[in-house]
Amino acid sequence: MRKTGFITRLMRDQAGATAIEYGLIVALIVIAIMGALQSMATGSTDIWETISARSTDVMN
Repeated sequence: MRKTGFITRLMRDQAGATAIEYGLIVALIVIAIMGALQSMATGSTDIWETISARSTDVMN
């Protein structure tokens, strides 16, 4: 009887589910930020490569 009460309380507890939901939301936000940073890094690399090429051309 005592175990059944514990299991019933455990099944009704919503605190764990809320923590998991927040964890999933944070994970999705992190994935979105990583994608944005990767996109920015690619653009930044292109800009620096252009600057480097033009500087090299000017020096020669």
